[in-house]
Amino acid sequence: MRKPELRERIPSRPPLISPLHDETDQPVWSVMIAVDNTFTYLNTTLLSILELDQGIGVMQIMVVDDASDDGDVEQLVKDTGKGRIGYFRQPNKIGRLRNLETCIKLSRGKYVHILYGDNYVMPGFYDEILSLFNEFPRVGAAFTEFQYINERGNPIWKHQPLAKERGLLKNWVKAVALRQNTEPSAMVIKRTTYEKLGSFFGAEHGEFWEMTVRIAAHAELAYVPKVLANFRIHGKALHSEALKTGRNIDDITKIIGIIRAYLPLDVRDEVNAMSKKILLTAFCPALTQSISRIG
Repeated sequence: MRKPELRERIPSRPPLISPLHDETDQPVWSVMIAVDNTFTYLNTTLLSILELDQGIGVMQIMVVDDASDDGDVEQLVKDTGKGRIGYFRQPNKIGRLRNLETCIKLSRGKYVHILYGDNYVMPGFYDEILSLFNEFPRVGAAFTEFQYINERGNPIWKHQPLAKERGLLKNWVKAVALRQNTEPSAMVIKRTTYEKLGSFFGAEHGEFWEMTVRIAAHAELAYVPKVLANFRIHGKALHSEALKTGRNIDDITKIIGIIRAYLPLDVRDEVNAMSKKILLTAFCPALTQSISRIG
């Protein structure tokens, strides 16, 4: 008899997300803060959410800690949240994708906003997102524009808007399949979307790009071209460490291959080839060898 396999750190297929057993008193929002050694920036993230807190019955706020060892995360949550913020710590470090899966499984809200522990959103974010969900009830997710910030929180680059006006995102293939054009902090995904499509899989870098395209291939996306979310760039970030080893290049080439299967047949080869060229431009010359491995 074959022995049971250990749970994969990086799932090879989307993990299932079960529906809630009891939707009584379901909050509107689940703000799930995924933490992995981002202690330096976590207090800023927590304070930003508390400033936008809509109340216990409306907004679930929870930190999901992947066994961080750079500070006492639980104590920080207690001190800053004063009982308002929930806390869950993984018994052992399980990796980004499994920690994100835990975030989704612990969420109780209708709309799930996953924030990494070094990012935060601005006033008006949840109002804009709720307005999009109410106006376009069939969408699977909604998102705003974002900007990159440095260690001190100063803006260093604003992402170019995908559209001039708010509404349904048109031509999703060009907008989100060619390259990653959004970040986790800027997007809120319906819990029912996760229940239909599953959690994150495949690779630890580019995982949110893959999820965005997966959603767009099965449902519409709503978008507002306002910069209301921040994505922090700093030396201790997971992507920064991966750049040193080239692991992110391997991961993103894998993600491009996964995304290819979501694309309409008539544009699949063209978009796949263009994504490779965009990636090659971004990482050349280190990518030359890796790029040849994409299917």
